[in-house]
Amino acid sequence: MLNAPRLSIRHGRLIDPASGQDAVTDLHLADGRVLAIGDAPAGFQPDRTLDAHGLIVCPGFVDLCARVREPGLEQKATIASEGRAAAASGVTTLCCPPDTRPVIDNPAVARLIHQISKQHGLVRVLPLGAMTQGLDGKSITEMAALKLAGCAALSQADRPVRDTQVQRRALEYAATFGLPVFLVPLDPELSAGGCAHEGIVGTRLGLPGIPEAAETVAVARDLALAEQTGARIHFRGLSTARGVEMLAEAQARGVQASGDVALHQLVLSEHDLEHFDANCHVIPPLRTYADQAALRAALAEGVLTALCSDHQPHDADAKLGPFPETAPGLSGLETLLPLALRLVADGVLDLMGMIERLTIGPAAILERADLGRLAPGSKADVCVFDPEAVWTVAPDTWISQGRNTPFMGCELRGRVSWTLLGGRIVFER
Repeated sequence: MLNAPRLSIRHGRLIDPASGQDAVTDLHLADGRVLAIGDAPAGFQPDRTLDAHGLIVCPGFVDLCARVREPGLEQKATIASEGRAAAASGVTTLCCPPDTRPVIDNPAVARLIHQISKQHGLVRVLPLGAMTQGLDGKSITEMAALKLAGCAALSQADRPVRDTQVQRRALEYAATFGLPVFLVPLDPELSAGGCAHEGIVGTRLGLPGIPEAAETVAVARDLALAEQTGARIHFRGLSTARGVEMLAEAQARGVQASGDVALHQLVLSEHDLEHFDANCHVIPPLRTYADQAALRAALAEGVLTALCSDHQPHDADAKLGPFPETAPGLSGLETLLPLALRLVADGVLDLMGMIERLTIGPAAILERADLGRLAPGSKADVCVFDPEAVWTVAPDTWISQGRNTPFMGCELRGRVSWTLLGGRIVFER
């Protein structure tokens, strides 16, 4: 990696939720770290000055779930292609679920992902180690070895453990090594074969349904096991009102449980399936307006402490065919910021609160105090964005290898101007 230059970012509105800072001021960087905020130290001569007048300067975003598809699924995306998309989106750290090929169930795969991401130097990729060998839900992995290899947490990706005894043992083992466990709250039997929310819209469209109970049954089981084992669990991608209500109740009792929500769940609903757009085929499915309102409220109240892209790039063929037969998931990195800014426009969060749930909120879930903040001495991971910039999502400006977005052709507000990773400019518009 190249050495980081000495930089000054001048006249921007600096927002750092970790310190509560919100002021128009200057930011000075050297040796990959924040050197000073406000006046430059005596004798400091920047190699380059960025004029951020009228722009927001904040910590680089931390995304808890973004698939980079490498190794093994390079026809969908690569660490290089999605690193470029992440950098253009203000994301400086992302978590990669373990459903690569081979699965991240041994230290060698985790180290390979670290090595490739460092070679490209566009985004910090934190692999999530598999809870079970091959994600089979039967044999627990060597979690201590995965932690030593740089796995930030444990996960089953979207393949829940069916055997509750195995789930319990896995949580006990993870607790021993102080590893958070990311859980997708979805009962595999109740959700089998479904592609839409089980309700009036899905029934009218003739789409196989996934009931609310598919989420709440899984949440109930995992909260009970977390309480029993003392493990620290994180619900990755809650989608129902009852699910977040159960999480809030458990948090009030002191259970070590957190949750996030994918941004598309906050702006889309089951009604967006009306035209059978396969890019709206996501798991968990798009739910009701009432669920969306409850998710927004839980975000505002701090029950959900992170926003996520749930980025799943696909090749074009994966989205062809009848709706239920298409691959679930959407490409979400490049719409992360504008969709988050919609929450500000709608009065769900203020700008500080929005940035908090993209930076220090997810960093705290990972127990990474070195991420998501801008204070003297901290990593110089910086996002500079224009909250008023209006742009149209178009194929010729789309960066991710996966073009499976339901927002293609839509006009969005909010765009990244610069992204810095460890003090180096990795994206400049």
